[in-house]
Amino acid sequence: MAALSEEQSMLQDQARSWASEQAPVTAFRKMRDSGVAERFEPATWQAMIDMGWTGIIVPENYGGSDLGYLTFGVVLEELGKQLTASPLFASALVGASAILLGGNNAQKDEWLPKIVDGSSVMSLAVDDGPRHNPANTSTSATTSANGYMLSGAKTMVLEGMAATDLIVVARTSGAPGESKGLTLFLVPADSSGVSRSALSMVDSRGYANIHFDGVEVAADRVLGSVDAGYELLEQILDRARAGLGAEMMGTASAAFDMTLEYLKTREQFGRVIGSFQALGHRAAELYGNMELSRSCAEAALIAIDNNASDISELCSLSKAKVGDFVHVMSNQLIQIHGGIGMTDEFDAGFYLKRARALEAIFGNQAFHKDRYARALGF
Repeated sequence: MAALSEEQSMLQDQARSWASEQAPVTAFRKMRDSGVAERFEPATWQAMIDMGWTGIIVPENYGGSDLGYLTFGVVLEELGKQLTASPLFASALVGASAILLGGNNAQKDEWLPKIVDGSSVMSLAVDDGPRHNPANTSTSATTSANGYMLSGAKTMVLEGMAATDLIVVARTSGAPGESKGLTLFLVPADSSGVSRSALSMVDSRGYANIHFDGVEVAADRVLGSVDAGYELLEQILDRARAGLGAEMMGTASAAFDMTLEYLKTREQFGRVIGSFQALGHRAAELYGNMELSRSCAEAALIAIDNNASDISELCSLSKAKVGDFVHVMSNQLIQIHGGIGMTDEFDAGFYLKRARALEAIFGNQAFHKDRYARALGF
């Protein structure tokens, strides 16, 4: 585990105690059963805003604390352990990253304070289809008298029903499959021509399909450069993937802790099952893979903080390696618990379902193994 600063350790302790006491898995179960439209509790979200977590990567002159991505990862890991639902990742990490990387001074002045105080919940609308492939964008943005007109559809938009503002990836030139010709637009979610439909997903979190039917977007709502948005988008997505790696580590490590506790307490044939050699070896192998995965997740976040030259490689390595581990660990959680692990009354199923969703968001393991190999010249 990376050596944390005193400030990071304090934030880790704060996040751990708050999540376990105020937003534990039992609260997630209650939220799921309540059918709340946003798929998170507003009070939970407000508490995160009040604690300043929405400003972790935002510079101080915009109301943030500018503590960096590793610090944000520390918080996301603790939330991942409890499956705490909120727009923190979608808005304060992905949305804020987009404005920081692509925004001009006026856009930063307008949007960053709103992300920090929670008055803007921002979400990235990137994929047109079910498989993550940003270059395959066919949603179009054609020039109009006042700027641009957006038409098309986006699927699996994180916190899509709760979002107040969207960063929409659209094609201003070229053909689907080409990386050139993409442009990012800032679009208020209540714009005329925007329609949203909630997606019911296995992890009971907030997703939406969003349609754009001739949506007027002013020219000053372009984020970055026209036709050259792909490189900016990749930078935003890498920061998102690094954040997901941290959250997946939390989910996986909680699954490991639950499994280990069961191995220490469940008795069969007059002995705790953890004393059986086969299960002991399995636990040891899982622990080794967990620590290796943690190193990959932290390396990606540290690379971003240091503005390293290999950010994209390390972010794909993190998403692929931690994705593999959370997949295996969530399976083992169910398998080692046996029959009880299959019941809805037991929390294990929540971890398996969340693991499957996290694996798929912004590119699954196959996507990132391929991307990592290409980055290394294979």
